[in-house]
Amino acid sequence: MKTLLLLLLSTGLFACSKNGPTLTGDTLDSTTAKTTMPTITKNISYLALGDSYTIGESVNQAGSFPYQLSAKLSAYGVQDPTIIARTGWTADNLIDAINSSGIKGKTYDFVTLLIGVNDQYQGLSQTNYRTKFVQLLNTAITFAKGNKTRVFVVSIPDYGVTPFAGGQDAVIGPLIDQFNAINNEESDKAGVNYINITPISKQAATDASLIALDGLHPSIKMYALWVDAIAPVVAKSLAP
Repeated sequence: MKTLLLLLLSTGLFACSKNGPTLTGDTLDSTTAKTTMPTITKNISYLALGDSYTIGESVNQAGSFPYQLSAKLSAYGVQDPTIIARTGWTADNLIDAINSSGIKGKTYDFVTLLIGVNDQYQGLSQTNYRTKFVQLLNTAITFAKGNKTRVFVVSIPDYGVTPFAGGQDAVIGPLIDQFNAINNEESDKAGVNYINITPISKQAATDASLIALDGLHPSIKMYALWVDAIAPVVAKSLAP
């Protein structure tokens, strides 16, 4: 199993403890995370970079999207992910964490990157976000052995539809769209894969089962929908 570099933040926007007991009613049936894939006799390493959406705040580890993704692609030889993510992290925080993580110089077979919700929530500059997102993209490409087709950017979900937002969806949604416009544009420029899960996240407006018990983060069911969108794109890249 890959070393899991998973840190938690006790304060901030996405700041519930992940060290507590598994949440009742929000656990993952491992059979739902599997799919039939051509078997490749190779260990595929996976690095996941992000924030609370990557560590799976308020769900168990197996329910987070990186672990569901690795399980779904296990027939390809995908191993458990190495994760650098923390609740509350901005793009700047993620850059600092990567630099101090001890994995500099290592490479992986593919990389996912999902970052930006805390830049928006904290009212940080979109100009700064663009600059730091480009830096993170270049870092992700380096981690992926320079292979741009093995980098997968995941869009920022719209938390404006959650109970946490208090009915401010008309304000939050357009701001999330602006940050996603930046990461989409820069992903296209860099030639990496871009997977838009934001429309899926908006389904939580009418389906409470897609929201975790904290009233903010995605449930395992929501993450499974993300993985349904992400997995085919990764599988196509991994196919011989």
